Amino acid sequence: MPKPANKLDRLRQAGILNAQAQRVQAAWFQPGGFFDANDLVQVKYEMLRHARQDGVTKAEAASVFGLSRPTFYQAEAAFEREGVAGLLPQPRGPKSAHKLTPEVMGVIESQHSAGAPMHAREMAKLVQTQLGVKVHPRSIERAIARKKKR
Repeated sequence: MPKPANKLDRLRQAGILNAQAQRVQAAWFQPGGFFDANDLVQVKYEMLRHARQDGVTKAEAASVFGLSRPTFYQAEAAFEREGVAGLLPQPRGPKSAHKLTPEVMGVIESQHSAGAPMHAREMAKLVQTQLGVKVHPRSIERAIARKKKR
């Protein structure tokens, strides 16, 4: 039977391990207590609560919790929008196939439907030649697969 992961491993896997836990200076985040400086969501929540309830400035709250002022403002906005769930880290990078504009898709679809379909690498080269847009062949394959599903 596999050994259960410890809390640090679970926080790391969830993407909420505070890499700067040693910078948290709040007295209630002492080792062995209820609060854990390694839990980034807990640190952010307590930072926001400290500023709102205890009347310290946002800069002071950020400093006591070892975070930057921009991080405070981002956490505050996310908390206002989504509650505690907003304090969870969001995936980075593009959220969609942003290079596959209607113009690019038009080139791809015209080549795909014109008799024998081209390979994605060839289509990527064609798109770059015709439109000057570099698109990864795998993005083209995914777009064609999405189109087939409809």
